[in-house]
Amino acid sequence: MTKCMALACLFTTVAVVLFGQESQPAPSATTPAPPEAGFKQREAQPGSGSYQVLAGTHILLSMINSVSTKQAVVGDRIYLETAFPVISNGRIVIPQGSWVTGTITEVKRPGHVKGRGELQVRFDSLTLPNGVSRDFRSDLGAVDPRDNDTLDREHNTVKGPGNRTGDAVTVAETTSTGTVIGSGIGAAAGNVARGAGIGVGAGAATGLLGVLLTRGPDATLNKGSTVEMVLDRPITFAPSDLDFSNAPPRAALSEGSNTQQQTQQRRLTPRVPY
Repeated sequence: MTKCMALACLFTTVAVVLFGQESQPAPSATTPAPPEAGFKQREAQPGSGSYQVLAGTHILLSMINSVSTKQAVVGDRIYLETAFPVISNGRIVIPQGSWVTGTITEVKRPGHVKGRGELQVRFDSLTLPNGVSRDFRSDLGAVDPRDNDTLDREHNTVKGPGNRTGDAVTVAETTSTGTVIGSGIGAAAGNVARGAGIGVGAGAATGLLGVLLTRGPDATLNKGSTVEMVLDRPITFAPSDLDFSNAPPRAALSEGSNTQQQTQQRRLTPRVPY
C-alpha cells in the first residue's frame, strides 16, 4: 500500500513538471531581445545623414534678367541666382551662384491718372551648380529698395512707385512755360496781364492733357537687383547631392542700372503750341 502511494506521488510530480514546461511559450525568433542594462533604445530617424533647408527660409537672390509691367506677360520666365550661400548643419548646401527660375503670374499696367503697376511672380525651382535640382512654389519675401518698388506681402505683388509728384511737376512746368509765352504775346498786343492769364490757362491745360495721355511708372525688377525668396516647403539633400568638385566655375553677374527706374519716372513734357 505504501509503495502504491509513493508511485502515485511520483507520477503526480512528473505530470506537474511536464505541464509547466508545456505552458511556457517558446521563444519567438521575431521577439527582440531586451536591451542590455544602461542602453537606451532609439528609433532611427528618417533621412539620417541628410541636410535640410526648412520651410520659411529666406534666400537672397539676384536677378539675371529684367522684367517690367511695360513688356511682361503672364507666363514669362524670370531667371535668378543665389546671392548668398545657405548652410545646414554647418555645411553649405546651396552655394552662391545656384540657379533659380520663376514665372510671371500676373501683370497690371499702371493707369493714366491713378493705379500703380503691379507684377506678381512665383519661384519654381532651384538648381545647384552640380545640376541637382529641387522644385517648389515659393513667394517673394522682399524686393530691392533701390528700384523704388514696394512689396504687397498679402498678395505677393510688386507695386511700382506712384507718380503724383511727377504729375504736379509736369503741370507746373507747362503752366510756367505758358505764362512766359502768354506774357510775350500780351506784351506784343499791348496787354501783358491778359496775355499772361491766357498763357497760364493754356499751359495748365496742356500739362493736364499730357498727364492724361501718359501712364505712370511701371513696376520693374531690374537685372542685378536683389529679392528674397521664402521657401514654401522644406528641401532635403543627401550628402551625395552636395559634391561640387565637378561644378562649372561661376560666371560674374553684372550689376543692374540704377538709372532705369529714374528714367521711367520722368514724364514727357508736351510742347506748348505757339
